[in-house]
Amino acid sequence: MKTLFTLLFLSTIVFAKAQNPIITEMFTADPAAIVYNDTVFLYAGHDEATVNGNGYVMNNWQVFSSSDMVNWASRGEVFNVDKITWSKGDAWASEVEERKGKFYLYFCTEHKTIAGKAVGVAVSDNPTGPFEDALGKALITNNQTTGIDSYWDDIDPTVFIDDDNQAYLYWGNSACYFVKLKENMIETEGDIQVVNLPSFTEAPYIHKYKNTYYLSYAYGWPEKIAYATSTSITGPWTFAKVINDNVNQCGTNHQSIIEFQNQWYFIYHTGDIGGDFRRSVAIEYLYYNNDGSIREIVQTPFGVEAINKIEQCKPSPID
Repeated sequence: MKTLFTLLFLSTIVFAKAQNPIITEMFTADPAAIVYNDTVFLYAGHDEATVNGNGYVMNNWQVFSSSDMVNWASRGEVFNVDKITWSKGDAWASEVEERKGKFYLYFCTEHKTIAGKAVGVAVSDNPTGPFEDALGKALITNNQTTGIDSYWDDIDPTVFIDDDNQAYLYWGNSACYFVKLKENMIETEGDIQVVNLPSFTEAPYIHKYKNTYYLSYAYGWPEKIAYATSTSITGPWTFAKVINDNVNQCGTNHQSIIEFQNQWYFIYHTGDIGGDFRRSVAIEYLYYNNDGSIREIVQTPFGVEAINKIEQCKPSPID
């Protein structure tokens, strides 16, 4: 009887699924995830628009954690626009990067005195925060990117640390920008560069698989996700294809791509349960073809299965 009970318990655990969206206690958008100490930390903006709202209401950034990609624990607010003295408001897309035991939160907000969106950086000793503004001023402001006349071209920051330990900041809307970061992760170094990508809208994201760099981004409007590849973090980039179609009930699309315990994941948001201004984070598997190209991401209501449960929950011997 004990063995039967154990096997039934195992079947429940092994085949547990994430059920998209993975977070339902609040509306979350613009996901970005890191793996640290065998745990995935997922950072997201907090959509707070009313049911009939017709615009983004976002005042803070939240973090969630999981050790199996299915069960997610809310770790609370990690940063708030009220803590940014130079911000006029808006807690838009962010991303966290770890370096030498410190965690750096790169975020977008509205600048108080320089017209337009701006990129800032906050720092913490813990992946769950609390984070504090590292500079007391913006890292990137709209008057530094004058190639296009846009109020919000300085959004959606993402950071990648290359194999030689050089860190790069990518960001942008309508134009994709990048610049080197100094070793301290809170200052830029050198000139801002522009990457020319077909139908680039926003949400650049860098990851590396084997010897290839992948630059994924929101493509067109309503947004799909496409990617380009390169043998160098600085390009040149070769456009590949669209891998994720428009999401339900939502014009925007924003992705994070991670490897966790030998499996790749595609994390994004949809408007399935709340609509355009009340978005929700979802997760799907990401697979590569033999030539290194990324297969089309299939959007599902059931998400991904829990990992590593067979090894953790082996049946007990019979008494």
